[in-house]
Amino acid sequence: MNFDLILTFLALGAFVGLAAGLLGIGGGGVMVPMLTAIFLSQNVPADQVVHLALGTSMACIMVTSLSSLRAHHANGAVVWPLVKLMVLGVVLGTFSATFIASMISSKVLAIFFACFMGYVAIQMFSNSKSTQHVNSAAHHSINRIELVLASIGIGSISAIVSIGGGSITVPYLTWRKVDIKKAIGTSAAIGFPLSIAGSVGYLLSGWSHVAPIPFTYGFINLPAVLVISITSFFTAPIGANLTQKLPVATLKKIFALLLATLSLKMLWNLQLLPCCNF
Repeated sequence: MNFDLILTFLALGAFVGLAAGLLGIGGGGVMVPMLTAIFLSQNVPADQVVHLALGTSMACIMVTSLSSLRAHHANGAVVWPLVKLMVLGVVLGTFSATFIASMISSKVLAIFFACFMGYVAIQMFSNSKSTQHVNSAAHHSINRIELVLASIGIGSISAIVSIGGGSITVPYLTWRKVDIKKAIGTSAAIGFPLSIAGSVGYLLSGWSHVAPIPFTYGFINLPAVLVISITSFFTAPIGANLTQKLPVATLKKIFALLLATLSLKMLWNLQLLPCCNF
């Protein structure tokens, strides 16, 4: 790994950590397009590159979500009864979906990823002014069967697009009348077991594939995970603490535009946008 690549991974980790802490997301929306471009430059075959980016991103999310979880827990923003009810469904959905993803072509995965991130970007842009404050005990009114089914869905989609679940979990919990800040903290807590299940799934589902670059295990590139995790671990708590101090609504709009741009760039890199040139 050359010095420029190390710097790129360190910068990517710093940004992803801030986003995870500040906005309650795992950072996959940024990591997957960036890792796809980096792995393509390392001559990873096009039919494996998105799988490798998804698996590597999921492994990185383990670190960012743990760091973000600790910070949100310290701020009293995690609704642990909700986490306990959701964790099994999330883990089952995530682990199962990684094997489904391994059977889908890179181009189809890229298109699904870009479409989903487009949805996330629209959601973040249109809901960026949301400041609802609801009784933190509202989780008692959520039907348990509904919660389990929602958790399986959250885990499944999160695995296929390699996110920590925040872009689905936060809107769902706020819709169910959970305070927005507690929804973000609870999402961060759910993101940790989700990322563990996803990482194990991508490791096992890709184990039979020939490693396209050194130190790759399954669909996870270990050097990228280690370097990205170094900075993301330290910046995630900073992002969590800045939630109370920065104009999160404005930051969400900027981040939404970034997600849309990176997703389009990813499609272009895979030659799925022949009419566009970035």
